[in-house]
Amino acid sequence: MEQYGPTHLVPLAIFAAGLVGALLLGRREAASGTPGPSRFSRTCALLIPAVTVPFQVIDLVANFDIDVTLPLHLCDLAWIAATWALWTHHPFPVTLTYFWGLTLTVQGVLTPSLNEDLPHPRYFAFWALHLLIVWAAVYLVLGLRRAPRWRDYRAAVATTLGWAVATYAFNVVADTNYGHLVRKPGTSVLDLLGPWPWYVLEEIAIVVVAWALLTVGAQRLARRRVT
Repeated sequence: MEQYGPTHLVPLAIFAAGLVGALLLGRREAASGTPGPSRFSRTCALLIPAVTVPFQVIDLVANFDIDVTLPLHLCDLAWIAATWALWTHHPFPVTLTYFWGLTLTVQGVLTPSLNEDLPHPRYFAFWALHLLIVWAAVYLVLGLRRAPRWRDYRAAVATTLGWAVATYAFNVVADTNYGHLVRKPGTSVLDLLGPWPWYVLEEIAIVVVAWALLTVGAQRLARRRVT
């Protein structure tokens, strides 16, 4: 798929419209004072696996490629976190969805590393996965204003580092590049960083700081609702 070609620009337009919708729906629910997950939230929780899992199964069965097909990218965990968060509103999965969605998953939306184009199933799986995760993050934290706590921040950092270590080990054994931990993708924001392994360490440092700032921002937004 050509970056910023027609099959990229159309999902970007849908993405932008969905961001507005997720924010407004979350704000409306927050204003209504509905306790716990609403019917809408739980419907969205079921929608995410209903949309993403069939495409992933098709990809595994019909288009298996060990370099790209295994669910080892962080987005493959992020949709599980988003489903959990939408169903329960538990702080830990909400925090994971917020951090992973607004910093890492959104990179895939803006600079996708996708070799397939329409009408390949991997194209649909990619966009369904990425858009739904970011929309869930906006709905939960910016809409409903469910701010992450600092203990959830620490847990999210530890969880992500654990994924990075395990995924890097698999990459070395299988000669793959899940998470782009071994080499950079074709064109992405990682091009602004140094060569391997420095770009991985730089990315970790940037993420840790960015997540701390996102935590502060979300907590201030939540307090504004109370006061």
